[in-house]
Amino acid sequence: MEKRESSKSQEARKKVICDLVRDPIYVPMKEKELAMFLQVAKEDREELRAVLRELLAEGKLMLTGGGKYVKSNGRLLTGTFVSNAKGFGFVEIEGREEDLYIPEEQTGGAFHKDTVEVALLPGNEGRRQEAKVVRIIARGMTQVVGTYDRAGDHYGFVVPDNARLPQDIFVPKERSKGAVSGHKVVVEITDYGTDRKSPEGKVVEILGHVGDPGVDIMSIVRNYELPMEFSVKIMNQVERVPQEVSEADRAGRRDLRELDMVTIDGEDARDLDDAVSVSFDGERYHLGVHIADVTNYVQENSALDREALNRGTSVYLVDRVIPMLPHALSNGICSLNAGVDRLALSCLMTVEPTGEILDYEICESVIRVNKRMSYTVVKRLLEEDSLTEKEEEYRQYAALLPMFRQMEKLAEILREKRRKRGSVDFDFPECKIILDQEGHPVEIKPYERNVATDIIEDFMLAANETVAQHFYWMELPFVYRIHDVPDGERIRKLAAFINNFGYYMKAVGRTGQKTSNEEVHPKEIQKLLAKIAGTPEEPMISRLALRSMRQAKYSVECTGHFGLACPYYCHFTSPIRRYPDLQIHRIIKEQLRGRLGEERIAHYRELLPEVAKHASETERRADEAERETDKLKKAEYMEERLGEIYEGVVSGITAWGIYVELPNTVEGLVHVSRLPGDYFYYNESKCEMIGEATGRSYRLGMPVKVSVRAADRFSRTVDFDVAE
Repeated sequence: MEKRESSKSQEARKKVICDLVRDPIYVPMKEKELAMFLQVAKEDREELRAVLRELLAEGKLMLTGGGKYVKSNGRLLTGTFVSNAKGFGFVEIEGREEDLYIPEEQTGGAFHKDTVEVALLPGNEGRRQEAKVVRIIARGMTQVVGTYDRAGDHYGFVVPDNARLPQDIFVPKERSKGAVSGHKVVVEITDYGTDRKSPEGKVVEILGHVGDPGVDIMSIVRNYELPMEFSVKIMNQVERVPQEVSEADRAGRRDLRELDMVTIDGEDARDLDDAVSVSFDGERYHLGVHIADVTNYVQENSALDREALNRGTSVYLVDRVIPMLPHALSNGICSLNAGVDRLALSCLMTVEPTGEILDYEICESVIRVNKRMSYTVVKRLLEEDSLTEKEEEYRQYAALLPMFRQMEKLAEILREKRRKRGSVDFDFPECKIILDQEGHPVEIKPYERNVATDIIEDFMLAANETVAQHFYWMELPFVYRIHDVPDGERIRKLAAFINNFGYYMKAVGRTGQKTSNEEVHPKEIQKLLAKIAGTPEEPMISRLALRSMRQAKYSVECTGHFGLACPYYCHFTSPIRRYPDLQIHRIIKEQLRGRLGEERIAHYRELLPEVAKHASETERRADEAERETDKLKKAEYMEERLGEIYEGVVSGITAWGIYVELPNTVEGLVHVSRLPGDYFYYNESKCEMIGEATGRSYRLGMPVKVSVRAADRFSRTVDFDVAE
């Protein structure tokens, strides 16, 4: 009876509050203000808080960013739950700048990557907004990769590789598939567990023992659910693709086979999807970017197309490539091999000596590449002319050398034009990891940018921009590559930080009027990078500027590309390895053939938003998998070098220590407790680790000598000590 009475009074309190916030004269109030307005005694305020939390959870109230209660719009927020090993989590909500914090007791049984509905909770001022999981809409993970550990005669546990998962997976013996301790396994979750009970599962695949060659990488592949094999149906479809260009294929296409053109790629590249041609008529440059016409062989909505859409992108791991399209296609008829006819989409541009693209044409073409060039050979040809006379192997390129020199000049012109408009170029080293036959890392070296890589980058950027601009003004459905302006709060922090060094950055409001650092133009970032070039603070400020940037993504809305400082941009140049390029090739061809009627336009308007969203997600998945495999092999490499001393630079500073990056791009942590000579604390405003007694400090970009203390390939971490 008492419980029923309590329930009734609770409902009555809820009604009072709901009626209040629905009243037209209601002014949004915080919890304390509501308590005063409703004359709630201090001893009853905990009860009021409970009522407010219930109303939030039921979706009847909402909290503003300032923590004030308002009438709900009837919808709870939906997002993706990201768990933490310590039990709490976060919910990522599309379009919301900051993730929501989910306390451990409010996770509602959500598992990593679940799609959940959340209600906002009253949060402390100045802290991250808290929320409660109200409902699990869909499970995001059905399988977990980990190491099997037999714990008893009748059961075992799978310790997840993913450090975000807070619990091991319980596996009864009869569901272990005969796994033994030390096996890497894929376990299917049969019960997601509760706060008091571990998740349960059954082993569905044994990848091998933790020490077996290739098992470490395969574990990452399975963990990110990267599809490896192509189905028999798809391979049968590929087998039916012709190996040569037929006369019927050439019909109606621009014949560019007499044009001198080359492919320029890395030595080990097999899928050559872009060729370039350049000539100079004495007044203007004629630049051709010719991209393999993959859509001629991948028909819309075929099994092959659906699989390519599902994969979204090719994934480049240290020991393998997981392709978007089968190698038989990407290395065969779709590869622009020298000396054979190939179908292409060509973007033919007429470029002024100022870099202005005066005229252009986008057309279906048939091409024949003269030479398959590598970045290394082109670099040597342009930088060491004498090689063409001294070495026999270089004489074969003598006829093409004038074109390479024109390419170099045109690329410089296009780069300068981008620089003048404010394009931002962060030049942080990527790495190449060399493995032996057993998969062990034997060398790690930074990738080198050179004149040849710059030529290809500059030409591809010009083509991507030209195609995007063309279709933007045609007002047709399209997939753009966008890069939003940096978050205002991060820019404010960056501007305040660089003031310490005497630098200044202008910011403008959306109205165009100067305001308090509301928005920044890319030219301001570029100017800042130019000012700090060669100074001791350059590495530190460059890294902080990069961290203030947002992530580029795909979108049907053309909102511009901040980093490139251009209003129109797309990905047109890699249809073998990126689905958005393949998708827009179809649109381009239909438009060129006059087939984009109302029905097809409506079809694309419905289709493309999901294509853009999925492509952005698969790109992020591929990036994460590539980073994880790199970290794994870097840790394995350093395991063999314990005690060795290296010169590095401080690449990151946190409350728990400083991160140091070596010239070979390996990054490791010096824990704050192991910084010698003083008690150190983290000063966030200065982004420094400072010694309390000595005042000695560690700053981003500062050179530091370290010794390798520990390395663990399983946790993919490297630990350093400062070598005094």
